[in-house]
Amino acid sequence: MPVWDDLVGQERVGTQLAAAARDADAQVTAQAAGEAVPEASKMTHAWLFTGPPGSGRSTAARAFAAALQCVSPDRALGGVPGCGFCDGCHTSLIGTHADVEIVRTDMLSIGVKETRELVRRAQLSPATGRWQVIVLEDADRLTEGAGNVLLKAVEEPAPRTVWLLCAPSLEDVLPTIRSRCRHLTLRTPPVDAVADILIRRDGIEPEVAAAAARATQGHIGRARRLATDERARARRAAVLKLPLRVDDIGGCLKAAQELIDAASEDAKQVAEEIDTKETEELKAALGAAQGGRMPRGTAGVMKDLEDKQKRRRTRTQRDSLDLALVDLTAFYRDVLALQLGSSVALANTEMRDALDRIARGTSPETTLRRIESIAACRTALDRNVAPLLAVEAMAVSLRRG
Repeated sequence: MPVWDDLVGQERVGTQLAAAARDADAQVTAQAAGEAVPEASKMTHAWLFTGPPGSGRSTAARAFAAALQCVSPDRALGGVPGCGFCDGCHTSLIGTHADVEIVRTDMLSIGVKETRELVRRAQLSPATGRWQVIVLEDADRLTEGAGNVLLKAVEEPAPRTVWLLCAPSLEDVLPTIRSRCRHLTLRTPPVDAVADILIRRDGIEPEVAAAAARATQGHIGRARRLATDERARARRAAVLKLPLRVDDIGGCLKAAQELIDAASEDAKQVAEEIDTKETEELKAALGAAQGGRMPRGTAGVMKDLEDKQKRRRTRTQRDSLDLALVDLTAFYRDVLALQLGSSVALANTEMRDALDRIARGTSPETTLRRIESIAACRTALDRNVAPLLAVEAMAVSLRRG
């Protein structure tokens, strides 16, 4: 299956990247043969992928990285690089290609130290592949200092190095960096397209896939998790009960606490799966015996890992809480659609009775104020307001409407 097939609902972007990959292949082939490099080219050394959460920014970047490393014989016969089957494509997609560095973070930010290491690597020539490719999936989490470090590498790139940066929007990247990148904007995939790929790629039942795609409004990653994880569906159902429990102050405070607890439990589940594996792998690398004491001098390394895991749990809890707030926003968006008589598809059809009841009992102005309260809560969380205080304030605002 060609690497471009994973770009759900992004036909325009796929066409642009395929054309760039073809020109990139022509450049490398010409250089290897000692021929003149074609002047007109759709290829460039730095790309910036932006789009809403779930649009597939990192998927597009990974597909492009694979296409740049494609070694399929068909490409020499006029085919588009990115076959998905050759060694270059396969190792790029699974993250084992020596010349493709995939950078993602579960932390709150990416610092100067990590960025300098990336810049150092970017100066190297490809070891085995056709290009040295750096995929930075969370460019929006670069600190200002890290961004300035990256700027130098983007301004003066090595001859066969390509930077692929991903961020939600242009405003999330330093102006000096984005001005040196070719910008591609991805859109939210259509619900039907998301459901289709869940069925084809993940073997999910059509009804479950359609419900998950509709509930997440085209967010591919969340749709897959919702369709495959019963606990995720249960937590989402619990979150959507909050609008029905804010009739009094006591109910508001209790609902807020339960929302925080649900986010913490979700983060704990994710963290336990990753932390246990990481800890065991590090112990094995340090030479610890099974069930025995750690070798002398390794306490500092283990402490660094624990600190990293703690910061990641904080980020994971914040992300989980933010997803819950996105679900709440979708609930009131459905209420507003009913109040205005809109023909847009509802995200929460399984709660149609509750949606109808709230729509009849309130005005569109009230619904808009409630949506604004949720947005204010998300902003407060971004500014490091204590989560419980922010959610309690939101819950009380939802009651007042």
